[in-house]
Amino acid sequence: MINFIGYVIMGVDKKRAIRGAWRISEASLFTVALLGGALGCTLGMNHFRHKTKHWYFKYGMPAIFLLQVCLLVFLGRALFPT
Repeated sequence: MINFIGYVIMGVDKKRAIRGAWRISEASLFTVALLGGALGCTLGMNHFRHKTKHWYFKYGMPAIFLLQVCLLVFLGRALFPT
């Protein structure tokens, strides 16, 4: 669900940017990513071509996603040892 929210807010912010309307803060976008929505934010960023010229989004969102995957693998191995 949080990935869906991340995807949607990227699209909403892009639409607002085009219209010159009030924007979603970059801190809010990164907060959603850190709360587990990094995949959705990354997919939304690429699909809507939004924030792709900012290096901290271009590399930051995928980096957060990779950290989340590593954390899940670590927790999975810790909770379910073979």
